[in-house]
Amino acid sequence: MFASFAVFMSVDLLLWLAVPGLPGLMTQLGLVTLLSAFALLLTTGLFVITKLIIAACFDYFSARQRIERRLLFIQARQDQLKQLFYFRTLQINYFNDLKRKRLLNANNRRHIQSLSKAINKDLQSIKENVQYRNQQDVEALLKLQQKIATLV
Repeated sequence: MFASFAVFMSVDLLLWLAVPGLPGLMTQLGLVTLLSAFALLLTTGLFVITKLIIAACFDYFSARQRIERRLLFIQARQDQLKQLFYFRTLQINYFNDLKRKRLLNANNRRHIQSLSKAINKDLQSIKENVQYRNQQDVEALLKLQQKIATLV
């Protein structure tokens, strides 16, 4: 590039000096020099890029890189399994709590029903007591007293 710049400067000098024919040839020489400099620059750039691509491919397919990629894959899989285990544990705990609450509610309903039956039975016996007392039935009152004694 600098050589073509020097050739173009000499063409200007020759034009100023009014030398016939030589400035045209020098201009052609300058253009060829500039074109070849750009071609050399482009070729060198392509060569460097090709060399870098080949080096990157060799590095990518090297044993060290394969082992490193495999290790990263295994670590990612391990992290994924840890997350899966954590979320499955949360899910199992949630469903167990839900089942426990359902069973507790069912047990509470059964217990309430049995208490209700017992209370109804006690209320019936109290009604019977009132009837026995109103009737002044001594035998029935004695039986009731014995029944209460066995309950207590």
